[in-house]
Amino acid sequence: MDTVLFDLGAVLIDWNPRYLYRPLFNGDEKAMEHFLDEIVPGWWNHDIDAGKPFAAAVAERIREHPEHAGMISLWRDSWEKMLRDEIPGSVEILGELRSKGHRLHALTNWSAETFPIARRRFEFLKWFEDIVVSGEVGLAKPDPRIFALTIERCRLDPARTVFIDDSLRNVEAGRTAGMHALHFRHANQLRADLTRLGML
Repeated sequence: MDTVLFDLGAVLIDWNPRYLYRPLFNGDEKAMEHFLDEIVPGWWNHDIDAGKPFAAAVAERIREHPEHAGMISLWRDSWEKMLRDEIPGSVEILGELRSKGHRLHALTNWSAETFPIARRRFEFLKWFEDIVVSGEVGLAKPDPRIFALTIERCRLDPARTVFIDDSLRNVEAGRTAGMHALHFRHANQLRADLTRLGML
C-alpha cells in the first residue's frame, strides 16, 4: 500500500457545533443536545455537506421551527465558531506519511461554502494531491458514488489505498469500495494501525 485517503473533520480538523452552541445554552447540556438532535439534526447537515445551499437549508428549518429561527441562523452566520484546531497528533502522522513519500489524498463531507475557510486556516491541506469535497461534487459519504468518483479522479488503486475515517458507516463504505479502511478513534490508535500496515 502506497496511498492514504484521509477524512478531514474529526480526523485531522476539530469541528464540532457544540463549540458554537454550548455557551448559548448557558451550560444546559440537555437542552443543547435536544436542539442538535431535533432542530438541526445530523441528516440536515449531511444535506448541506452534499451540496444543498446554506440559505435554502436554513430557511427550511426555520419554517419547520420558527421559534428557533435565531439559533438556526447561527449555523450559517457563525459557522466558523464550530471550527477549532488540528487534531493533536494526527497532522504529525500526516507529515510523517508525507516524508515517506506516500501519496496523500482527502475525501471529506464538507460544504462547498465553508470549505474555503478551512483552506485558509490549515496549511497542511496543501500537502494533499487532491481533496474531494462532498459539497463541490454533490455527493456525500457513505454514498458509494462518491467513492467511485474519488477513485477515478485521484487515480487510486483501491487495493493499495488506506482509507481513514471517524465514521464507522463511512469506513464500511470505503471497505466495500475495495480499500483498506481504518476506523479513526484517536491519533495513537491511528499510528499503531499504520505502523502495523508498514506505512510508518
